[in-house]
Amino acid sequence: MNTLRTLRPATAAVIALVALATAAPAAHAQAPAVPAPAAVGTAAPPSGPARPAATGVLLPEPTGRAEVGRSTLHLVDPSRQDLWVPERQRELMVDLYYPARSTAGAPSRYADRREARLLLAEVGVRDESVVETLSATRSHSAVHARPRPGKHPLVLLSPGFGAPRFTLTTLAEDLASRGYVVATVDHAYESSGTVFPGGRVLTCVACRKAETQEDMRRATVNRGRDLSFVLDRLTGPRPAWRHAGLIDQGRVGAAGHSLGGAAAASVMANDDRFRAGVNMDGAFGDPVPEQGLGGRPFLMLGTGDAAHQPGGEDVTWDAAWRNLDGWKRWLAVTGAHHFTFSDMPVLFDQLRVPYPDVQPTIAAARAIDVVRTYTGAFFDQHLRGRPQPLLDGPTAENPEVRFNHHGQ
Repeated sequence: MNTLRTLRPATAAVIALVALATAAPAAHAQAPAVPAPAAVGTAAPPSGPARPAATGVLLPEPTGRAEVGRSTLHLVDPSRQDLWVPERQRELMVDLYYPARSTAGAPSRYADRREARLLLAEVGVRDESVVETLSATRSHSAVHARPRPGKHPLVLLSPGFGAPRFTLTTLAEDLASRGYVVATVDHAYESSGTVFPGGRVLTCVACRKAETQEDMRRATVNRGRDLSFVLDRLTGPRPAWRHAGLIDQGRVGAAGHSLGGAAAASVMANDDRFRAGVNMDGAFGDPVPEQGLGGRPFLMLGTGDAAHQPGGEDVTWDAAWRNLDGWKRWLAVTGAHHFTFSDMPVLFDQLRVPYPDVQPTIAAARAIDVVRTYTGAFFDQHLRGRPQPLLDGPTAENPEVRFNHHGQ
């Protein structure tokens, strides 16, 4: 299977194996392994010389009132072998975004240069000037900023198969600015390239090993276990994050793009600490159980094309809808692309990178706005108890959003 390539099902018998674009086999090369730390540790975010924000991609600003801080963790699960490289323990890189009192420090780097180069190579771009622009990009969060006091809901975000965690930065920062703690998770050997401690750059071994529907089911379940483990390490008796006291353990949600969205449903089926979930355009590789999710709310947010509409090519969405037993919505974004539900629209737009297949008709800035607006409204309603009329039906302000089914 090629890294970062969206494989839509041509028939009902084929599951969607989702990622970003066709890649050359060389991009799958794995960096030499370095023994993993025996204990969970904390790592600094990617570092490098400061550059003016104008030299990189200009990311949309968060819409909330709070400034945003950021921390980075390296987590190792000693109880599990890695699914793709069994001689290794399961490792994760996690960025924590949180409401901050101020962001007087320098904004954090969007992506390490090595990560930027590998991601762009997957979409056929090897121009070093474009790599330079992406690696010079700065986010709207500051490293180690002082947090706002209080207890905040926690949302875990998982990226698409083959995509690094930084491709969900715009959503993470927006939720944090609105009062959430957000954890974006990089799953080892499942992204185009992720920098781990010790100078290791782990690439997408999974992208060449996962070939079947069963492989994707196992990948989805494994990601769900990753999310449970991250929650354990953030809320357990000896939390891995210094600001863990900010988290309200009774208000936890999960969301993700593509395989990450499927993982949100999988973790809810197996871990009742997760109170609400969102799948953004991902095939449900681990089917929603027939008995449902214990009445907990779930949002299906996808494209308006032939894949993710009722009776569409991806039959897992119809099956999931039937089995969801709590508050639920199935929303479609007209003119969207699979990448719409990540940062890729704004990256492609400013870096002038062509889409690998069909050009979306929704503008990049609007795509980001729609995803932020509906995801934020969903979590505001179900983790904060704030009713959101936006979720009751179509609105004139959001003509692109179609309510396929209304739900409960």
